[in-house]
Amino acid sequence: MPADALTTNDTTTAAINLDPPSIEANDGLNSDETWIHLSFSWAGKAFSLDLAESDRVYDLKAALSTLTTVPPERQKILGLVKGKLPSDEGRISDLKISPGKSFILIGTPAGDEIKDPSQLESLPDVVNDLDVDVTENPQAAARYKNDPRNIRKIREATSKLQINIIHPLREGKRLLVLDIDYTILDTKPLTSGSLPPAECARPGLHEFLETIYPYYDICIWSQTTWVWLEAKLVELGMIGAARAYEISFVLDKTCMFTVFTERNGQPYSHHVKPLQIIWNKFPQFSAKNTIHVDDLSRNFALNPEEGLKIHAFKHAHTEQAQADKELEKLSRYMVHIASMGDFRTVNHKDWKRILRSLPRP
Repeated sequence: MPADALTTNDTTTAAINLDPPSIEANDGLNSDETWIHLSFSWAGKAFSLDLAESDRVYDLKAALSTLTTVPPERQKILGLVKGKLPSDEGRISDLKISPGKSFILIGTPAGDEIKDPSQLESLPDVVNDLDVDVTENPQAAARYKNDPRNIRKIREATSKLQINIIHPLREGKRLLVLDIDYTILDTKPLTSGSLPPAECARPGLHEFLETIYPYYDICIWSQTTWVWLEAKLVELGMIGAARAYEISFVLDKTCMFTVFTERNGQPYSHHVKPLQIIWNKFPQFSAKNTIHVDDLSRNFALNPEEGLKIHAFKHAHTEQAQADKELEKLSRYMVHIASMGDFRTVNHKDWKRILRSLPRP
């Protein structure tokens, strides 16, 4: 097997060979190796590698580090084995891996450690409070939807999109598309290191996801890069931890594109999260059974009816933020509408009014 990494058709392949044993060490032993071909995804890219059954878990981690520059201590390997990966000395043969097995690698590469988001290219569009609500202007919403450029951009985004399924989609479930920054996470204290991840999360985050999970598959869609997004999900314990919910798939800013409109009579452009690209990939989902929760209305521009705006979660260190009940309320609303055959029959802008009409739990 080849020992060097090589790149072919955007898929990187590596083979791990042990040093050739000496004649004395090999005396009386069969030198033939059994190899296992594996594929994995990391940061939205596809990779493959070959491991000998005699290799150790250490060699697997070393191969992943060679291909991605993610150090072994930062690697989270999902879907390769059931449960926790054995320690470094464990043999590959003992893992009982099927040939052709696919898995997901999550981790930050060396040199790309989490930085203050003020240094990130995408920050201005993420934290910019200059918002626009197209649901208040049906004519503007129609222009967004009918613009030939936007229609073409959706086609292009669909053709480029490769979704890595983290947990299989379940039959008959609705779909929640959920934002991260300032929707379920106060980003600033996390990146500055002034607060630990658990204290940056919106109160009731895991309870919210556990409550709605029996009814909804969960997609996380964030307007940041893969590296930063994956790091946040891992630090929050939303991926790679034992929870009573699963994240089905994750989308980053590469699935978004810029749209153009006016705000207060002035030209205004912003990024948008077009749900149609998800629906194109997964026809079981549509406007009838998808809800998009975000703190920015402008992200709903191409799907205003499916958007539910939640007030931004900031200043996580304050008593007021720690008393936030927004996710608790939202879980009750989402469980209530889950029994509806068509979400288009309800106006999500009225979600709190609808909630007040429901009996107390």
